[in-house]
Amino acid sequence: APLYQRMFRPMLGKSANLLLTFVPFTREEELNKKVIEAGHPGNFNAREWMVVKVMLAFGLGILFWLMLQQAGRPVWQAVMLTGIIFLFGWFSVDLWLTGRGKRRREEVQRSLPDLLDLLTVSVEAGLGFEGALMKIVEKTEGLLSDEFLTVLRETKMGKPRKDALKDMARRLNVEDLSNFVSSIIMAEQLGISIGKVLRIQSKEMRQKKRQKTEEAAMKAPIKMLIPMLVFIFPAVFIVLLGPAMIQIMEAF
Repeated sequence: APLYQRMFRPMLGKSANLLLTFVPFTREEELNKKVIEAGHPGNFNAREWMVVKVMLAFGLGILFWLMLQQAGRPVWQAVMLTGIIFLFGWFSVDLWLTGRGKRRREEVQRSLPDLLDLLTVSVEAGLGFEGALMKIVEKTEGLLSDEFLTVLRETKMGKPRKDALKDMARRLNVEDLSNFVSSIIMAEQLGISIGKVLRIQSKEMRQKKRQKTEEAAMKAPIKMLIPMLVFIFPAVFIVLLGPAMIQIMEAF
């Protein structure tokens, strides 16, 4: 195992246990949700990320305090700036985890309609649902393909397919994917053809994707208005009205 696994992870785990004896961890569930949606970066759990937050906040705070003292800044200024840096170090981990989770959800949102089309075609061609998932894993790459592979591995290890799909939807926290999983589970329970359900879901996903694209296109002119007012219009006014203003100033 690499040095990271042999030394750093055990130290981080012991530090988490030691920290929790002095500082009560009341937001573990909220932080754990962010870690799950971010894909467990570094294979750290919520408690280990809590230690990273504490180390980063205090480390940056102490380093910045020493730099300000070395520069001869007043005490009140050093305390204020150090507090700001401390808060930045504390909340930067949460912001990074939230941003990573958002990027993962956007990636799933983009790739879901195409993968659902491929899944529909595979099932209608005669493959079973798990065989169609395996075909997607073999032919595509990306986050959603990796999650489907995780579902297949869990089902092979004896986990019910319903629970594996629910766990995948909970990890990714994407509304369209959750609706897709609910439809598949309901189709299995009621004995409805999965191919028909997939065809309906694929059509709905395409419609939603088209609607979101149209909505983004309608928002584009409004978003372009701000840079035009700030950067383009002043330059145009200078070019058009500049000579006239010079002539008016010379006349008076």
